[in-house]
Amino acid sequence: MNVPTMAEMMAAGENPEILFWVGCAGSFDQRAQKITKAFAAILNKAGIKYAILGKEEMCTGDPVRRAGNEFMFQMMAYQNIQILNGYGIKKIVTACPHCFNTLKNEYPELGGNYEVIHHTTLLQQLINDGKIKLKEGGVFKGNRITYHDSCYLGRSNNIYEAPRKVLEMLDAELVEMKRCRTNGMCCGAGGAQMFKEEEKGTSRVNIDRTNEAIATGASIIAAACPFCNTMMTDGTKVAEKEDQVKVMDIAELVHQSIV
Repeated sequence: MNVPTMAEMMAAGENPEILFWVGCAGSFDQRAQKITKAFAAILNKAGIKYAILGKEEMCTGDPVRRAGNEFMFQMMAYQNIQILNGYGIKKIVTACPHCFNTLKNEYPELGGNYEVIHHTTLLQQLINDGKIKLKEGGVFKGNRITYHDSCYLGRSNNIYEAPRKVLEMLDAELVEMKRCRTNGMCCGAGGAQMFKEEEKGTSRVNIDRTNEAIATGASIIAAACPFCNTMMTDGTKVAEKEDQVKVMDIAELVHQSIV
């Protein structure tokens, strides 16, 4: 894929409209790489002038801060802020709610002030503005889709409508889980829990949450976070339902539906 880096763009004397912050999962996780590719393909299709930092991008520091290592977080954040400010970045889009929350809400106090957009919000804007067109009838017409609210997108940043509006435009039947929106349930990966052994209990959070999604009768669980995607996919495997119930990012659903 032809994805320009900021360094290449600046060398050519150009500025992007938007910086695509890929994030650790989107860069290194094999499953999340597919989401990154789908979203980049949508940006290309929509004619958005964008760039990535490439090798200059470092983790935002969300997991280390959640795990309690404030010193490490501030080191990582300062390094990112120096690079972003050095390039004069004003607008950032990311497909990861963890990156979104950290860049939007936690970087300003360290000198990083940017307009930060989650990819579901941008996708809704692109569809509304007619910059991307969805196929008539829809690839997912007749499919039941349930949407899992990411904690950092929903409760932390009050973004509930954009992902659902995009799903409704796919002509699919959107069915809600009992626990959704402000009452949504965590997938079990937030707060750096993804990187530590679970504590004693009777069941795993991600399995409970996936079972709630499966109970809706949906054939697709739509996610808007690479962490949620991993946890819910693991849940479908434990339930031996991975052939009947697919976990897909909203960007992937849109990518398959565009004309």
